[in-house]
Amino acid sequence: MDTSSASSYVYAKASGILARSYTGERAAKLFSAQKLADLWPLVFAEEAPAVPEILLAKQIEQKAADKFIAEYKNLLLSYDNPAQILIDLLQYFDYENLKFLGAAAATGQKDPPPLRDIKPYNLLNYEAWPSIQKITQDSELSWYKKAPEVVEQQQLDNELDLQFIEKIWTSSQELSGEEREAVQALIAERYSMRNIIWVLRLKLYYKMDKNQIVQRLAFINPQNGKSDPIGGAALEILDKDIENWEDWKNWKYSKFLNPREEGSLWSVDPRWVEESSEKEFIKKATKKFHAQPCAQSALFCWYYIKAKELDYIRMAAEALRLNVKVQEV
Repeated sequence: MDTSSASSYVYAKASGILARSYTGERAAKLFSAQKLADLWPLVFAEEAPAVPEILLAKQIEQKAADKFIAEYKNLLLSYDNPAQILIDLLQYFDYENLKFLGAAAATGQKDPPPLRDIKPYNLLNYEAWPSIQKITQDSELSWYKKAPEVVEQQQLDNELDLQFIEKIWTSSQELSGEEREAVQALIAERYSMRNIIWVLRLKLYYKMDKNQIVQRLAFINPQNGKSDPIGGAALEILDKDIENWEDWKNWKYSKFLNPREEGSLWSVDPRWVEESSEKEFIKKATKKFHAQPCAQSALFCWYYIKAKELDYIRMAAEALRLNVKVQEV
């Protein structure tokens, strides 16, 4: 099947899957479940297994992730030669798996942690556990050679994140015309906001200074400074006071800020900014998905829409496990 025909087929299949997905307004249905045994049939259209609640929550998260990966792989396999960025997106799970493996190795665990299976697109040799060096050997992650010290984990995880962002930006450049523009616009928005939220968290929770924060940000090219499509917006807020509304009221992303009540104390809430900006991102991804039905970029958009559904499923399962009210979720 040629690329154009494959893209049309993928768009039709992907649209059908989205119509049945818990995205947009339909996501609220996930949070209407009163117990985990009610959530299971919503997500998997089958009765829940008879296991304790804590195990059922973990099974829902694992099975939902496996379902998402399987659906994406099936769509990806429709292409004889899929765009590299579509493969790169799936390999995000290899990067995440390596974080889990590193954490397990750091604490001396004998058994590997639960991992996401993306065969045949995996970068890593998972059969080589517990040798981190052999797991990453001959891959783009071969620099991650050994079990880290516990104090090294956060830094290594950050390096993995930065490499993944560089990876998908580089492969996006292989696209042409409107496809490249659409994909790069979404990448820039997503990771620009991730950088912004990272700045807010490091300022608020860790009290880091400007130089410490800059070292942890992602850039397409650090030399671009404030004009960088991913790092620029984060640099612009480094000097803002997170407890001073006046510093933020005219910010270009002020619509994502938590509300301020006159006369009350206020501080930027990174969680609020993250969720409100994420909703906006998914709206844009959905619009771009429908705008180019015969382009491979449609599957790129579909990936992020469905990944948000996976987040909602995890949130609903965790809320039920911890008996947290829906309003708080």
